[in-house]
Parts: sequence; structure tokens; C-alpha cells
Amino acid sequence: MLNIFCPHCGELRSEEEFHPAGQAHIARPEDPSACSDAEWGEYLFFRDNPRGLHHELWLHEAGCRKYFNATRHTISYEIVETYKIGEKPGVTETARVEKKPLTQGATA
Repeated sequence: MLNIFCPHCGELRSEEEFHPAGQAHIARPEDPSACSDAEWGEYLFFRDNPRGLHHELWLHEAGCRKYFNATRHTISYEIVETYKIGEKPGVTETARVEKKPLTQGATA
């Protein structure tokens, strides 16, 4: 079972208490009435789907009912960090140090 740390409650809780809510850090258009249908559709429906680290919006649905952001690795499902809305992520794809594979003859 996956455990997720809620930055609002300050506790590590079961995955069953949370609900993913899509990609994080999506800026809402300042004047939605000035957007074309294509621009509004882009905002509403098109999201990144990377292979690797991804910043996501989550809801602690069965707990404090507050939204927060999480940095999750989409292949391993590992949640690298959680942080409150408005804060910047501490981990990005360029800042993450990946484990290098051992070369032939090297030991761990």
C-alpha cells in the first residue's frame, strides 16, 4: 500500500484517503471571456503526460479535505515530495539525481 504525506495535516496517511486531481501549476487564463474556444479548450483539456517526474494536484479527501501538490514519478509511482499550493517544488526533472548503473567490474 502507498502512503502519502499530507503537508496540511503533517501526517503520513493511506493512499485510500487521497484523490488525484490532475496536473499541478496550471495557470487559469486571466480573462476567460477573452479566450477563443481553442484557447479555452487547451486550458481545460490538454495536459502533460510525461514519462518520469510529474507535478500533480491531490486532494486529502478523507482527511482535511485540502488540496496540495505532489511530485510523483509516473513509472515507479514513487511520490518524491508533497507541498502546499503556492509553494514551488523542491524536485524537478533537471534537479533530480538519478542512480547511475554500475559499470562492468564495479562493486556497489
